[in-house]
Amino acid sequence: MKEKINRLRNKDLISIQDLTVKEIELILDTAKAFKEISDRAIKKVPVLRGKTIVNLYYEPSTRTRISFELAAKRLSADLVNVTAKTSSAVKGESLKDTIKTLEAMQASMVIIRHSEPGVPTLISQWVDFSIINAGDGSHAHPTQALIDMFTVREKRPVFKDLKIVIVGDILHSRVARSNIQGFTKLGAKVVLCGPPTLIPKYVEQLGVLVTYDLEEAIESADVVMLLRVQFERQKANYFPSIREYSKYFGLDIDRLNNHRDILIMHPGPVNRDVEVKSEVAESSSSLINEQVTNGIAIRMAVLYLLAQRSKKV
Repeated sequence: MKEKINRLRNKDLISIQDLTVKEIELILDTAKAFKEISDRAIKKVPVLRGKTIVNLYYEPSTRTRISFELAAKRLSADLVNVTAKTSSAVKGESLKDTIKTLEAMQASMVIIRHSEPGVPTLISQWVDFSIINAGDGSHAHPTQALIDMFTVREKRPVFKDLKIVIVGDILHSRVARSNIQGFTKLGAKVVLCGPPTLIPKYVEQLGVLVTYDLEEAIESADVVMLLRVQFERQKANYFPSIREYSKYFGLDIDRLNNHRDILIMHPGPVNRDVEVKSEVAESSSSLINEQVTNGIAIRMAVLYLLAQRSKKV
């Protein structure tokens, strides 16, 4: 029997790379318990009562922000939402001054999304309370990867030798990077697929396989995770047209029917009829809505476990 742990080592959650396999399993197991709360008539527990959590977003977000908000409220924490457009950042206030202001207001935890890689790591050095990375540039999105691992584990409990295929804009995807780290740590085989221009150089050094042929990629695959093309992060044209991208790398019902046992995932937002056809996104193979549901449970688990670890909570 594997020895289990009951707490995280670090006060922050910045990257999947910082977590051990046992820590990942602890978060997934804790999320399983919290997911049951969502099925209750009263979806709240008092474990973070009296604590103040700040959702600090310098980039747009729907799923992640609302998911963290619901998670905090279901744990009975006080939650404050702050966006760059409504903060003193528009007046020229530095990021450090913003974080120090939250510290002076005795925030217990800050969840931050920022367009610049490394910002969560930087601010974690300025304060004693916990920092959670809700996405930093193209670098990392650890809670989304935990959601994806949790969702796969519900359907395929044993990760060893599972074939996880990630298709799309790998180059600009923080979700892809975090998922590569997480799934490979748990023993899964990760295959990347997309146009050559959207696959990072030397990515095989992360322990993954690369192919530019979607049919080859999904052959014997257990899970196919589709990623949207992140036009907002691109500074060049990486392929001739959307139509051509969809033709070669979009998942349609015909391709899915040839591989009926594949589970379909997408971290969202979904560009329908680009990376995935609507009939695939809404098929019985799709776990897209389950990923959204599981997001609340995973983020409840992360908030709870970091609250046990944090000096300020």
